[in-house]
Amino acid sequence: MARIAGVNIPTNKRVVIALQYIHGIGPKFAQEIIEKVNIEPARRVNQLSDAEVLAIREAIDADYLVEGDLRRETAMNIKRLMDLGCYRGLRHRRGLPVRGQRTHTNARTRKGPAKPIAGKKK
Repeated sequence: MARIAGVNIPTNKRVVIALQYIHGIGPKFAQEIIEKVNIEPARRVNQLSDAEVLAIREAIDADYLVEGDLRRETAMNIKRLMDLGCYRGLRHRRGLPVRGQRTHTNARTRKGPAKPIAGKKK
């Protein structure tokens, strides 16, 4: 099993699909990486040599922000907004939708399960 950027990549999948298991690499970046390293898209991870896996690992380390570093940067951006006290930061702090969605109905993913209000019949 190949280990790239701290993630165990599935061995029986195509390289383009397997790279997408890494947080921060989607279809576009996965395609870019295999073009840089000159690997055919039809190849599977278990068919790669150790040198090819190493080349993929080096290409990702050099050019892409993935896994822990990406998560840390995202968390720092949210923390910065909250510290500034801007509107988006306040929405993050209160656990409400940040991008202008309605909250009268819906928004259950951000707000959590509905809490019953005592005495409200109608």
